Amino acid sequence: MMMMMTCICMKLKLRTENLVRMPRVTYIKDHIGMMIVLGSEWYSAEDPVKGFELITIWSDRTIESSLEMAELENSSPHEAEMWLLRPILLDSLTDGQKVKAVGFASQLSLLVAALEMSFEAQFLEDFVSVEASAEKMRSSAAIPPPTVVDRVLKELFHEGVEASDLSKGENKNSQAVKGAPSKSLFAQFCQHSLWLGNCNIRAIAMLWIEFVREVRWCWEESQPLPKMSIDYTIDLSSCVIHQKLQMLAMCIEKKREANAEFFDATEGKDSVSGHTEEDMLSKPDSDENVDEKTQRKGKDGSDDIQEAHNDLHVIEGASDRIRRGSAGVAGSMMLLSSCQRMHAPYTQDAPLMTEDMHEERLHAVAAFGDSSSFLAQLEREILLSDMSAFKAANPEAVFEDFIRWHSPGDWVSDGSGTESSGNWPPNGRLSKRMSEHGNFWRKLWNDAPALPAYEQKPLLDPNREGEKILHYLETLRPHQLLEQMLCTAFAASADTLSQASFGDLNQMKTKIDQLYLTMASMLRPLQANQLSQESEIFEDLKRLCHIFGHVERLTVLAVSLHRKFILAPRLCNAFFCDYFNFYLPRMGNIGAEIDFNKEFDQKQQVRIDERNVVADLFPPPTTTQSWRKVLSMGNLLNGHEPVLREIIFTMCDDISDDHYATQNPLGPKQDTETYRMYIEGTSNELGVALSVVSCD
Repeated sequence: MMMMMTCICMKLKLRTENLVRMPRVTYIKDHIGMMIVLGSEWYSAEDPVKGFELITIWSDRTIESSLEMAELENSSPHEAEMWLLRPILLDSLTDGQKVKAVGFASQLSLLVAALEMSFEAQFLEDFVSVEASAEKMRSSAAIPPPTVVDRVLKELFHEGVEASDLSKGENKNSQAVKGAPSKSLFAQFCQHSLWLGNCNIRAIAMLWIEFVREVRWCWEESQPLPKMSIDYTIDLSSCVIHQKLQMLAMCIEKKREANAEFFDATEGKDSVSGHTEEDMLSKPDSDENVDEKTQRKGKDGSDDIQEAHNDLHVIEGASDRIRRGSAGVAGSMMLLSSCQRMHAPYTQDAPLMTEDMHEERLHAVAAFGDSSSFLAQLEREILLSDMSAFKAANPEAVFEDFIRWHSPGDWVSDGSGTESSGNWPPNGRLSKRMSEHGNFWRKLWNDAPALPAYEQKPLLDPNREGEKILHYLETLRPHQLLEQMLCTAFAASADTLSQASFGDLNQMKTKIDQLYLTMASMLRPLQANQLSQESEIFEDLKRLCHIFGHVERLTVLAVSLHRKFILAPRLCNAFFCDYFNFYLPRMGNIGAEIDFNKEFDQKQQVRIDERNVVADLFPPPTTTQSWRKVLSMGNLLNGHEPVLREIIFTMCDDISDDHYATQNPLGPKQDTETYRMYIEGTSNELGVALSVVSCD
């Protein structure tokens, strides 16, 4: 008799739960004890991949003796014809409705609840006050201890004060959400608020009050605001609070510059006064030098002497009309009255304005109508500054010259006698609005002194604007703060997901891009500042948290698979693609009837060049992890034995005179019988199986 073993399947499982319990020997690597940090220090997600199930298959092996069976028992899994690998996932990934994991989505849902409760008080101090807080609110919304708040403030204001590129690492669609850059001061405040206590309105109110106190301290002590870049521009695509902090950071910098100039002037006062007498004594020498030059010119003739004296009189007469603050010639333009080259002046930058300041100006324009004179009055300080700088750079200029340079559309030319044609002066006139009697611009021109920009009063008063900003922050209504916090927190959390390292998983990149667009659409009503406690947007926000949670789960899984299969990207892509298609029906379907009990059981065949990567998922057990004293089953993979073997025997009986032969009077006949055996956990299993089906 001979026996043919046509197939051997072994499922090898290994579990290392919490890095303490020894894996159940199954060739499953369980990473449940490893935590995945998403992008920064905000939270560590539990590894969604509990382990792996490896199936190794031998087929078509002919066994004729017990010795051959023993050799097969001790053969290495690397000799198997086929490897199949299946990830074993946490229940929260397949049964997401029943198991609620802690992550960005769960904290954002708490922030939505805080926004809904923020309409119950007019001021943030009312939520912190014990007398004003309702008993129900105090019991469900605890205030964190002062030590926790102090630690958060220390991280915000005293760690990493240097401002880096705030937009670095942001997703290309991040600005679709009107929040704050994820690395900015306000965005960091919002993300800290998510994890402060249970993200309730009282904890947020307390942290904000202390936050504003720290901001005021920076202002009063002229200390730079941390995590804020100073580029003298306002990002109008961000939320108003971030814009206010941007402007405050610039005002602080202006104060620091003014203080530095004051101290420098004070320290150098003595040295300047000491040099005054020397400067006055040196002036006659310079006059003598001028006289010597004119005398040297006079040696050539009396006409030269007279011309030199005339030049001196011209210089003395025009001493008050010296060109100052010129940035260079303004193209080919020339002054109308003197046919001199027109110079463009250095001008002050227009004062910075935040979004709410622009809106106030627009409301004023709408109230007074579309009047050019009213618009000019709004811009009076800027216009007066530009006129003064233009006069200083062009002493011979007239009002028409300023209009040609500053507002070319208000100079009407008939096309003849231009600067390039050589005819002078060019034929042209002021526009109708500029030539009206009592024109505001002409009045302002007549009153404007000739002062270069560096001698003018600054258009931006840092002290006044700084106090206005602090007043805004200190009197901000609770719902206005929470609205901006919610937009910023969603955007910053999505940025953290997009910065996670998950390789070239196109489905994941597409899903994150879609998340930004969804957030921009669903968060847009928050930007209108027209919410009420009865608004229907709260259901939309809860739905958005649900969608965010799905993307977050996929991101965590993508990061886990990428780390495990960084040297086998094909397996990473294949597993994630299978799970994405498996999980896709669950996304965005809150009330859909889905079989959540269905387990993800997709397997992938492991190529020869990928086997070492898979084998490394099962590290050799340490002495403390080994809970079985005797490893008796064989077929070890890195010291781990299989927990299950499925063996299919096919016995071919072609011996008629043997003791075990089939008794058939008609003559020799070949019979085939198949035996299927499942063996687990005992010694000499293959030997027992062989004795059952063989005859040697």
